[in-house]
Amino acid sequence: MIKFEKSIFINRPQQDVFDFYSNLENETQWRNLKSVKQTSEGPIGAGSTWRETGEFLGREFELDIEMISYDPPRQYIAKTISGPFPVEVSNSLEAHDGGTLITVSARAEIGGFFKLAEGLVKKQLESQMHSEYETLKQILEAVPEKTV
Repeated sequence: MIKFEKSIFINRPQQDVFDFYSNLENETQWRNLKSVKQTSEGPIGAGSTWRETGEFLGREFELDIEMISYDPPRQYIAKTISGPFPVEVSNSLEAHDGGTLITVSARAEIGGFFKLAEGLVKKQLESQMHSEYETLKQILEAVPEKTV
């Protein structure tokens, strides 16, 4: 099992950050994904689902994600319900120094092709996560308030 955690401060109000960050369709703007589409009906909340497609370590992947906990503007937890390996990601947001501190904790059970290179997978995931969250920070801090 691979576990990792990342915290990042974003100079934006907590509700603005949560609204953008918890809508997984926005991930194509800051994560290395080809597409993300909500597959459930209605507003975002516990039980909402998405399909993501992307590439990792030279392999294309498709996975389905379910929001298993949703507590705006403080936290949401999502997990894969199909894909190359099971992942659960806990996202906590707290108001901090006039902005928002995001702490993301992830657990992944590596299997199949990726199990052969588990150390490389962990290192690549951590590097990619760092880069993606820096992009998220840049996007959210560059947009005027109330336009996210």
